[in-house]
Amino acid sequence: MSGMRIVFGLLTLVTIGMIIVSGISHWVDDKDAEVLRLGFVKPEVISWSPRIIVLHNFLSMEECDYLRGIALPRLHISTVVDTKTGKGIKSDVRTSSGMFLSPEEKKYPIIQAIEKRISVYSQVPIENGELIQVLRYEKNQFYKPHHDYFSDTFNVKRGGQRVATMLMYLSDNVEGGETYFPMAGSGECTCGGKILKGMSVKPVKGNAVLFWSMGLDGQSDPNSIHGGCEVLSGEKWSATKWMRQRIAS
Repeated sequence: MSGMRIVFGLLTLVTIGMIIVSGISHWVDDKDAEVLRLGFVKPEVISWSPRIIVLHNFLSMEECDYLRGIALPRLHISTVVDTKTGKGIKSDVRTSSGMFLSPEEKKYPIIQAIEKRISVYSQVPIENGELIQVLRYEKNQFYKPHHDYFSDTFNVKRGGQRVATMLMYLSDNVEGGETYFPMAGSGECTCGGKILKGMSVKPVKGNAVLFWSMGLDGQSDPNSIHGGCEVLSGEKWSATKWMRQRIAS
């Protein structure tokens, strides 16, 4: 297992290096460079187990506001996946409100640019991704620690297991609301005003967190457990893209 982690680490560094170096040398003044925000996006590996990369400046401020604008009129109470039926159900585990972009909205130029960027930085084909979900967490709202991979067979049949997640932050000036990884690192971190064991990422507008729910051995990684810490003040807006083993249906 440790050998696989080392291999993944090397592959991740190579991928990031190819994106940055080849992008700068070959994509200057190229439309792809603009779409991928080369020169703006700064990858930072913060954990190898679970595998987590913070992508600073992943979205532009305009893209953040655009996603929030689309989502605001259609927000509804968030649900979680029922392990028996595979359907979404209301739960006190998750207290946010949210919505999914439609297949038609996925064709909009701005959304296409974001989708392509997610695919390149995650190295997962666009067609393997689920529709983007936009979420709003208000004061005192949270999402208890959970795994993004499925525990039911219903969802796994529709595109395979979830491999990775891209979590993008759409708002600033939020107190609390960190993304918390209890199994990452060996130190302590801040989570909704509390000091807990593990690692957390502060929501910063335009930044994104890319983490993997599945290892190179093809097995779900229990260390990928994560949660959304309680928001103490302000509103935390985020957009999530889950990526599958096969074409998502």
